[in-house]
Amino acid sequence: MDDLKNDLLSAFDKAVSSLTLEINEQQRQSLIDFVLMIHKWNKAYNLTSVRDPQQMLIKHIVDSIVVAPYLDRAHYIDVGTGPGLPGIPLSIMHPDKHFVLLDSLGKRVRFMKQASFELGLKNIEPVQSRVEQYSSDIQLDGVLSRAFASIKDMLHWCQHLVDSQGEFLALKGQFPEQEIALLPDGFEVIESIKLDIPVLEGERHLIKIKKVS
Repeated sequence: MDDLKNDLLSAFDKAVSSLTLEINEQQRQSLIDFVLMIHKWNKAYNLTSVRDPQQMLIKHIVDSIVVAPYLDRAHYIDVGTGPGLPGIPLSIMHPDKHFVLLDSLGKRVRFMKQASFELGLKNIEPVQSRVEQYSSDIQLDGVLSRAFASIKDMLHWCQHLVDSQGEFLALKGQFPEQEIALLPDGFEVIESIKLDIPVLEGERHLIKIKKVS
């Protein structure tokens, strides 16, 4: 396992070398430990279809943390988070922010709770619930969605989670022109950010949306 960890650390350093991210040693170690946890649990729990840890590192971790510079609020919810993506990598990058990690499958929530324990993450709250049935005790500032649904469906299922001060952040591949064209009434795109990730094939975009009164 030590050899694999060392291989992943050097691959990670290479992958993020061209990105403008501030990552300290503890964050670097925690992100790799998270990959190793997914790899270990994946055999029994089938958390992700990506089997190769090197691929997990790029497709799950690097793909998640590139969003970190664009989170400027305090409380986020990651809907349909699966094993904690992008929520757990982002919680490692932002120990000062709070992340509710929502998934309907118990095995994924059990995994996230174990990850919270093993990685010492005090700022995540894994919750088993369907998104339409969830309500938060605290004021949420932003809704994160990575592989959850189309933008239209995301807004439909998640509109009760934030008010007009909050924002919806959709992580997409190619610029979702057709999805934006189908934006429901009462919502508007406030920002579209092209994420430059040389190690990833294809495009990545972050779409920020908010309610308009």
